[in-house]
Amino acid sequence: MSAVVPSLRTEWGISAGAAVWLTASVQLGFVTGAVGATVLNLADRVRPHLLLAVSAAAGAVFTLVLGLTVHGLGAAIPLRFLTGVALAGVYPVGMKLMASWSETRNRGRALGVLIGALTLGSALPHVFGQLPWREVLVTAAAIAFLGALTALLFVRPGPFLTATTAQLNPRYALQMFRERKPRLVNLGYFGHMWELYALWTWLPTFLLSSNAPVGLTVFLTMGVAGFAGCLAGGWAADRFGRAPAAVGALTVSGLCCLLSPLAWGTPLLIAFCAVWGASVIADSGVFSASLSEVADPRYVGTALTALTAIGFGLTVVSIQLVPLLAEVVTWRYAFLLLVPGPVIGALAMLRTRS
Repeated sequence: MSAVVPSLRTEWGISAGAAVWLTASVQLGFVTGAVGATVLNLADRVRPHLLLAVSAAAGAVFTLVLGLTVHGLGAAIPLRFLTGVALAGVYPVGMKLMASWSETRNRGRALGVLIGALTLGSALPHVFGQLPWREVLVTAAAIAFLGALTALLFVRPGPFLTATTAQLNPRYALQMFRERKPRLVNLGYFGHMWELYALWTWLPTFLLSSNAPVGLTVFLTMGVAGFAGCLAGGWAADRFGRAPAAVGALTVSGLCCLLSPLAWGTPLLIAFCAVWGASVIADSGVFSASLSEVADPRYVGTALTALTAIGFGLTVVSIQLVPLLAEVVTWRYAFLLLVPGPVIGALAMLRTRS
């Protein structure tokens, strides 16, 4: 939605605060869907490729309806919420499927490729963001339908994780927090998520405020550079270990948060954003790989769904707070709010080594 929010604010006459809900409602929907899936252990009790295909198709339908029929915020927000609910059956389930095809020694790289695909997909609407906003959403929906069809026809569970389990255990999402390593990995991921989606949501506005080009810049710095960062993070996780890779990425992205006021408005801003785009997502696959290895093998899907549910819930808070801070200190200093996330995440992952 960040690719079309400027057009919608003009056409619908909505404020920046109201526009927040076009993204925040997706995050809340994701949390709602993920909590439901966690309680029912859906990612571990339903054939994952079918759950992925149905969820992706449902998300595409909601986006298509929004693009074709909606004329105001009142109808848009419920549809974005439902899109988020649907995505809860895509992202964590996709991580479980990818983990099921990768041994421990190369799981970091495998999940890095998957998260890299998520990053490119998230940034892709900025490439055709100059189109009328309805055409942007219809195009995004069509690509999502292709994803659903691909999952249905070509994706199957691999041999390295339990595909499904008949046992219902809604308490496992809480039980894993009683174990030290799963708890620390979750905490590291939460710090990572505090930064990630707030940056993705508000980077276009940050660039506009500094008179920098937006559409292609966002795709190149967050999408292409982010994909490269995912590959590098996955390789580093397999080569040097999960904790060092995560701490390295969190350190770089945290420094970018801290230094963002200095880069604002300078000729180096685009290069700076490329480094930030690579580092802010480089550790995402690392956390997923780590949790898939320390969680109960029967409930890896549930663990990953619970992880993302809480993480996406945190993004609602950081997405809301960034523009509020920007009203007080201007957009130049708004991303300083994100610094605590990578700091807390890095400290948590350092503790997993002891």
